[in-house]
Amino acid sequence: MPNRRPAAIILAAGLAVIAAGTAGLLLTRHPTPVLRPVAAGVAALPAPTGPIVAPPQSGPPAPVASPVSLTIPLIGVKTKLITLGLAAGGAMQVPSSTSIAGWYTGSPRPGAIGSAIIVGHIDSLTGPGVFYRLPELRGGDDVYVQRADGTTAEFRVTSVQTYPKDKFPTQTVYGPTPDAELRLITCGGVFDPATGHYLSNIVVYATEVS
Repeated sequence: MPNRRPAAIILAAGLAVIAAGTAGLLLTRHPTPVLRPVAAGVAALPAPTGPIVAPPQSGPPAPVASPVSLTIPLIGVKTKLITLGLAAGGAMQVPSSTSIAGWYTGSPRPGAIGSAIIVGHIDSLTGPGVFYRLPELRGGDDVYVQRADGTTAEFRVTSVQTYPKDKFPTQTVYGPTPDAELRLITCGGVFDPATGHYLSNIVVYATEVS
């Protein structure tokens, strides 16, 4: 009986090359995110250390309803908003699910004077999180926050910044502002497998235009 092993080896090698080429093409056209544990999406954020609202203006401010959902058309974000407070250790709470964002209740309601804080995860072991595409935003992009009374606050992105977690600019992010502003926060930068966390935070700054 003739020996067919060389031909089989050649065929197998050829298929391996074809498979590798196809995989490379798929990865080139449709990059697969490196998925992280849920806790990596937004590691514990530092809590504000000072006032988070601007000093009172002349006359009583107009009442602003609670935020209920967030829409960012450019990056396909449409999520309900949960409420977040402070964790037992004093850090800001983060959403327990990667598919939903949360409004920090220690900050102003979106549309009120000051820096409203909304936090979301970037990814997890199960897939991209609600803020996976947040780094794609640029100055001039629109962000919408829908409120419980049916009104919508429209914000325009002014800048997108990445900060090392050990140099997070608490006052810059949380500090008082003279107008209605918004901060969208997630994790990013390099992922540290030893700790299971990203080493940086991404902060999107936006100002109300509605």
